[in-house]
Amino acid sequence: MPVKCQAKHNRPPAAATTTTRTTDCYQQSFAVPFTYPVHFTHGAFRKTNPVLASIFGPPENGRAHRVLVYVDSGVARAWPRLATRIAAYFDRPGFDLRAPPVLLPGGESAKEGWHTVQHVMTQLGEQHLCRHSYVVVVGGGSLLDAAGFAAALVHRGVRLIRLPTTVLAQNDAGVGVKNGMNEHGQKNFVGTFAPPFAVINDFDFLTTLDDTHWVGGISEACKVAVIRDAEFFAFLEENATRFHARDLSAMEVLVRWCATLHLDHIRTGNDPFEQGAARPLDFGHWLAHKLEAMSGFTLDHGAAVAIGMALDCYVAAAAGLLRTTERDRIVQMLQRAGLVLWHELLTVRTRGGRLAILDGLDEFREHLGGRLTITLPHGIGQRVEVHTMNPATITRGVTWLQTLPPTPPAPSAPAPCCRGVRHPGGRRSPIPAAGA
Repeated sequence: MPVKCQAKHNRPPAAATTTTRTTDCYQQSFAVPFTYPVHFTHGAFRKTNPVLASIFGPPENGRAHRVLVYVDSGVARAWPRLATRIAAYFDRPGFDLRAPPVLLPGGESAKEGWHTVQHVMTQLGEQHLCRHSYVVVVGGGSLLDAAGFAAALVHRGVRLIRLPTTVLAQNDAGVGVKNGMNEHGQKNFVGTFAPPFAVINDFDFLTTLDDTHWVGGISEACKVAVIRDAEFFAFLEENATRFHARDLSAMEVLVRWCATLHLDHIRTGNDPFEQGAARPLDFGHWLAHKLEAMSGFTLDHGAAVAIGMALDCYVAAAAGLLRTTERDRIVQMLQRAGLVLWHELLTVRTRGGRLAILDGLDEFREHLGGRLTITLPHGIGQRVEVHTMNPATITRGVTWLQTLPPTPPAPSAPAPCCRGVRHPGGRRSPIPAAGA
């Protein structure tokens, strides 16, 4: 219950005098629960699949659900009949699809500046969507971010249903509570915390990904495994070559397990909107964000995170937080899964001869509110927060990365299917079945 800062709150203040000054404060406090489902399925836009329709429920106040759908243009190229299938799905009583599915550019360019956000906001206004209407976004994490940001701004929040289409979006970016866009040369400089109305992870979309976006999400799975779940990391180790060989059943397990860990963190971490001084799931991200910006955001986020984790593992081992054998296990798992752990931008130096990537620490510090807090692994499955990073150690780490053997090519044929195989530790991971 709110408490009064001063007992005189409910009385008019006494007449001011030259010797007395009164203050009055009423401390407001309330909590708002957030609930949203994350579904795992195949063929979300098949008319026989009930998942999407079940999210809407019956029409409210007798009015059909107003819906606008945005589709990543890259997804549309891979699925030429997708827009037609989406329109057919909503061609049923209770739905008012306000316009044919709208194609928008995906990739990091979707988040560069206000163009995508303004376009979506304008259309939501022109199509008279209200706070009880729905925006459905089908695409990678960048489009989910930009369109979700626009939906969060219009009417202070239009209901957002996400259908992530990449591994990274399905196991990380698409299931969380953040959205945003890049500004001032910084990753996610502008954005809001706005939980979605629902998320549908349709595994069919993963089958047409290029290799970069197929393996990119593995880095986020490795991130959360290394700092939270040693059993999950053992599963990643055991199946690394299967991921590289594009074994869909193995990837489905990875996506479900990783998404569940992210959702658990949001629910139980006591800081879902990141008001504190740390970002516990951002292992490897101070460098990843800097490399992405230095590349003009042409470097894929998953690829950048893999490099960032590898360098931070070197730093952790140098500080005695990781054994060198653990460091090497993490690096080898990433490489066997198909991730490349080197980029020439790592060697770029400023005019003063300092590695340019070190500026990423200052930018991360500013983003966190003034105190540097970096999450590093403390053994596999646990984490620790540190507040200093030695530039000399980072420089030696860059040299070490440069000497690593190259990532091996993908296996010529997928390894045997892992569907139904017990996870490490002799139990199945606590994840729902497909379509749940």
